[in-house]
Amino acid sequence: MKILDRPEAFELLSEYTQNENLIRHALSVEAAMRHYAVLSHEDEELWGVVGLLHDFDYERFPSHNEHPYEGAKILRERGYDEAIIKAILSHAPYTNVPRETLLEKTLFAVDELCGLVTAVALVRPSKSLTDVKVKSVKKKMKDKAFARGVNRDHIREGTEALGIDLATHIDNVITAMRRVSSDLGL
Repeated sequence: MKILDRPEAFELLSEYTQNENLIRHALSVEAAMRHYAVLSHEDEELWGVVGLLHDFDYERFPSHNEHPYEGAKILRERGYDEAIIKAILSHAPYTNVPRETLLEKTLFAVDELCGLVTAVALVRPSKSLTDVKVKSVKKKMKDKAFARGVNRDHIREGTEALGIDLATHIDNVITAMRRVSSDLGL
């Protein structure tokens, strides 16, 4: 098994992803995964690397026929552990890879929510995570026209799989993202 190395994972992300918004999304998911790893007494580096790499192949391979399958091939070629690869495969529901571990469930739960929290921050006058509140995210979640690309059902399903209430989950993700807000431009 490859020893987890965040700088190497970030280098891989940067090799395959040039779009600044996709990089920021990866950083936000990494932050949320690290936050949940600490809360769950799990391996923070493992969870962080999974969050950082979950969409690393998306820019080059955006179709459902390619993402995240091409990424899984690349990770295998580079010696990444199957637990990382399975978690990444399981975050895309169309792969039909079951989410069985807490790592897998958490990645699915935070992915879309990170996108929604980012969108809420960007419509604030300050464009800052500091001004994002749980109730604002919940309100925008109900507005289907807002951030249309964010799958609300995935957020709800992921939250239920974690066994926590939506407000707590949103608060956890906001808290995590605030820790890296300068990297996110928020």
